[in-house]
Amino acid sequence: MKIRDIVNRDIVNLDNCEQEPIHIPGSIQPNGFLIAVAMDSFAIEFCSGNVDEFLGVAHGRLLGQSFAGFFGADADASLRRYMDAQMMLSSTPLELKANDQVFLCAVHASGSFFILEGEPLVPDERSLPDTYEQTKQFLTYMGQTHSLIDLCALVAQGTREITGYDRVMIYRFDEQYNGEVVAESVREDLEPFLGLHYPHTDIPPQARELYMKNLLRIITDINYTPVPIYTIDDGSARNLDLGLAVLRSTSPIHVQYLQNMGVGATLTISLIHQGRLWGLIACHHYSAKNLPHPLRIAAQLQGHFITSQIDVRQINEQFDVARKANDALEKLTAETLGGEAQHFQAIAGHPYILDLCNANGVCICVDGELYTSGSVPSRELLHTIIAHMEAAYKKTSFHTSFLSSALPEVGEVCDSAAGLLYHSLSMLGNDCIIWFRGETLREVNWGGDPKKAIVKDEKGLHPRKSFALWKEIVKCRSKAWADAELNTAANYAHSLQKHVTYLALVKEEERYRKLSEVLRDSNSELENINWISTHDLQEPLRKIQMMASRVLAAEGNGMSAKASDLVTRMNNAAHRMQTLLKDILTYTKVRSDDSLFAPVDLSVIVGEVVHDHEDAIAAKRAELVVGELPTIDGVAFLLRQLFSNLVNNALKFTDHERPQKITITHQLVDSAPGEEPGPFHRISVADTGIGFDKAFSESIFKIFSRLHNREVYDGSGVGLALTRKIMQTHNGYITATGTKGEGACFQVYFPVKQEGKL
Repeated sequence: MKIRDIVNRDIVNLDNCEQEPIHIPGSIQPNGFLIAVAMDSFAIEFCSGNVDEFLGVAHGRLLGQSFAGFFGADADASLRRYMDAQMMLSSTPLELKANDQVFLCAVHASGSFFILEGEPLVPDERSLPDTYEQTKQFLTYMGQTHSLIDLCALVAQGTREITGYDRVMIYRFDEQYNGEVVAESVREDLEPFLGLHYPHTDIPPQARELYMKNLLRIITDINYTPVPIYTIDDGSARNLDLGLAVLRSTSPIHVQYLQNMGVGATLTISLIHQGRLWGLIACHHYSAKNLPHPLRIAAQLQGHFITSQIDVRQINEQFDVARKANDALEKLTAETLGGEAQHFQAIAGHPYILDLCNANGVCICVDGELYTSGSVPSRELLHTIIAHMEAAYKKTSFHTSFLSSALPEVGEVCDSAAGLLYHSLSMLGNDCIIWFRGETLREVNWGGDPKKAIVKDEKGLHPRKSFALWKEIVKCRSKAWADAELNTAANYAHSLQKHVTYLALVKEEERYRKLSEVLRDSNSELENINWISTHDLQEPLRKIQMMASRVLAAEGNGMSAKASDLVTRMNNAAHRMQTLLKDILTYTKVRSDDSLFAPVDLSVIVGEVVHDHEDAIAAKRAELVVGELPTIDGVAFLLRQLFSNLVNNALKFTDHERPQKITITHQLVDSAPGEEPGPFHRISVADTGIGFDKAFSESIFKIFSRLHNREVYDGSGVGLALTRKIMQTHNGYITATGTKGEGACFQVYFPVKQEGKL
C-alpha cells in the first residue's frame, strides 16, 4: 500500500496572497492528532503523522483500517451515537479511549468525511468553569456599563481572568475590515495596544471567511513544527478541507506576523453580528500556552455575550441622537407648508432643518431653483452635485462621509461638503434635498505603517516587522451619518416630497385649466368658421357659379375662345371650392358628433351607396361585386359616408385602358394592425384601378394629401382623411395597400363588440 502526505507546498506571493488556500494546509499543530473517517464505510482515510505518539500506532498501519477495527466496537457505537444525536453541533467533545489514554475529540463533517481531532484529557478537565458564577459575571457587566465600549472592556478583563492569557483585546472591524482595538486587558509590564488600528491586509479575506465558519481558533505554540496529514495514494488528487478544524496548521505568513510581534500563543474568538464578522476577541500569550477545552468554551461564551449585546448597546448609544433628531422632525412637520414655491426658502432657513440630521448646511432644489442655508458649496458646484445625484440615484437616496471619493469631479470642498446626505423629491425632475457636513479632522493611530503590511524581499513575502505607533491625519471626511439621523432625514424628505408633488399637481391643474379655456375659445372659433363655411362662403360661390353659367349661356357664341375658357375655369374653381367646404364641414362634424352607437346592417348601407353611384358605375363601365356583410355597432350616416368615399375613390382612379372591377368582401379576424387583439370584422374594398406606390400607404390618409394631378383626377384631398376619422370614431382601423398600375385595396377593421359612444 502506497502512502503520501497532502501538505500544500504552493508558494505564496504578492499576486496570490489574498487567495492563499489556508483551509487545505495538509498539516496540523502537534498538540493533538487528526483522523478522517469516510461517512459511508467508516474506514480511516486520512490521519496525521503523529498518531503513533498519541495512539501508539504508525500512520501507515492506521490508514485503511475501519474505525471499529482499531478503536473497538464501543468507540464505534459512541461515534455513531454522537453523529446521530447531532452532538457535533454542540460544544461537548466526544471522549475516546486509546493506548491507555482518554482523548477529548472535536468532531465535524468535511465533505464525505468525519474529522476527529483528539487532544489528551488533562486531569480535572471534564467539568466546565462554574456556569452560575459566569452568568452572575455577565449580569454584573450589564449593570455596570451603558456603552458597548465599556462592556467590551469588562469582557476583555473577564476573558483574561478565565484564560490566563497575557493580553486580551476586543478588535472591531470597520466597513473595509480595517481593525481597531476598542478594549484591552493586558499584563502591566506590556505595552498597551488600546486604540491602535490595523489594516485590512493583516486579516485577508480568506481568513475572515474562516473566522465566520470556525468561531474559535487556537495556536498553542507559535514556534511549532507542522505535522503532515497522510492518506493512501490511490492515484487521485483528493484533499481534506480543514476549514473547521481546531488543530488546523496556520498560514506561514500569519505565523511570521505573530513572531514579529513577539507572541508565543494565541486564542481567537469570532464575534458575528447580523451575518457579518463584527470583530474578534484576540488573546495573546508571550510563551507557549494550551488552553483546556472547557476553558475554551467559557471564553467563547464571553464572545457570545458581546454579540448578544451589540444591538442593545448601539440602540442605547443612538437614543440621544434619535431623540434630538425626532424632536427637530416633529417641529418641522408641524409647520404649515405654503402653496408657493418661494416657501422653500423659508423651509431651508428653518432653525431645525439642520438639527434634523446634525448637518452644517442644506440645499433644496425645486424646478431648478436652489434654496440654501448654512454652509454649502458654491451654486455652480451645487448644480454639478445635483446633476450627478439625479443621474446616479434618481428616485432614491444616497449618503457618504467621503464625498471627494464618491464624486471626484466635484473636487475637495472639505470645509462645506466633506459628507453628503441626498434624497430625491420627484419621480421625473431633479427636485431634491441635500444635507451637507464639513470635514472632521481625525487622528488615527496605526500599529505600524498600514502601507507596509506586506513586505517582499529577496527571500520572498513577509509580514511587516514594525508595529511601532504610526499616526495618520484623516482629512476631507465628515462624521459618519448615524442610523437615527438617516431615518429622520428620510421621514422629513418623504413629507417634503408629498408637498412638492402637491405643488406640481396644483401647477399642472392650473395649466390644464388655462388649456381648457384656450380649447373652448378655439372650439368657439371653429364653430364660427363652420357657420361661415356653411352659409357666408357658400352664398358668394353660388352667385359666382350662377353668373358664370349665365355668361356662358348668353354670350357663349359671341365670346372669344380665351374668354370662354377663363369663365369655364372660374366656374370649375368655384365648384371645387364648394366641394372642399362641404368636405371640411363633414370632417369637423365627425370630430364633434356625439350620436349614440346603434346596430347597423352594412349590407343595407353598401346597397344604398351602390344605388347612389349607379350612374358613375355605368359611366366607368365598372363591375361591382359585394359579398355578405355583417351588422355592426356604429353611426349609420358616418358609415354611409365611409363606404361612399371608398367606392367613389375606386371609381375615380380607374385605368382607362382596361375595365374596372370593385370587390367588397368580409372576413372575421383575430387581430387588427399593430397586433391589436380582436376579434374584428375586416371589410375589404379592392379595385383594379391605377393603384399607388406602397411608400404612400400612410400619407394618403392625411388631410388635403393628393397623389395625382387635380386636372386629371378631381377631389379635395379630404375624402380618405375623413375615412380614417370615421374609423377612429368607431374604435377601428383602416389600412391601404396598392401596387402601381395594378390596383388598390382598402381594409377597415370594426371591433366585433362596440362599447361607449361616439
